[in-house]
Amino acid sequence: MAERMGFFTDTSICIGCKACEVACKEWNDVPDDGFVFRATSYDNTGSLGADTWRHVAFIEQRAPAGGDGGEGIDRWLMSSDVCKHCTHAACLDVCPTGALFRTEFGTVVVQADICNGCGYCVPACPYGVIDRRERDGRAWKCTMCYDRQLGGLEPACAKACPTDSIQFGPLDELRARAEERVTALHEAGRPEARLYGESPDDGVGGAGAFFLLLDDPEVYGLPPAPVVTTRDLPQMWRWAGGAALTLAGALALCFGVPSRRRG
Repeated sequence: MAERMGFFTDTSICIGCKACEVACKEWNDVPDDGFVFRATSYDNTGSLGADTWRHVAFIEQRAPAGGDGGEGIDRWLMSSDVCKHCTHAACLDVCPTGALFRTEFGTVVVQADICNGCGYCVPACPYGVIDRRERDGRAWKCTMCYDRQLGGLEPACAKACPTDSIQFGPLDELRARAEERVTALHEAGRPEARLYGESPDDGVGGAGAFFLLLDDPEVYGLPPAPVVTTRDLPQMWRWAGGAALTLAGALALCFGVPSRRRG
């Protein structure tokens, strides 16, 4: 097994250029999103999906007004989102064909030629990342450029990022680097800086793609406390097995024991 690789996305230095989105689409031959104008933001891709594997959201905020009663100052947050490549991946648990698999780099990949389009993985993802493509019904998502990793190259989005907001490398090294970055931001007067998805103790066992945020996760459209949606499956199977044994025993008593004849 190779060293586990991952993404650290530092949203504090993302400039919203969307070079990562373009590079992802170009390298992976991901179709366009339909060019839908939503009239709500400069963001024209909307969200992660089967045709958007990296998505940069433009989050427009108005800060609270100051004590002098003046108007608040507008703030823009940029959020470059991607599949989290969870340590405990529910999508892997529910896939009936083995189309989803964990690579030697610790990432989670969909094999399009094996996917039967059942869609079980879509509701299983706690982040709403996986989606089915309308053209063929199969599931698609970020592969962390598995083919490029096999060739010793970094993923296309990280390669194209002009500010190094998207950093790729061994996951343990990225976590240490991220902690240092948070400490530096705190010392620079940015106490709101925090990490999201880096902890192995979170609900998915830690993410292979984690983030530095400057506000609450909900502001970025991220669940504040994600959990692996299949966490109760083993217990459910035990209950089902016990129920089946109980039913089998009852049927055996009903049909297997001869009734006494009256003399």
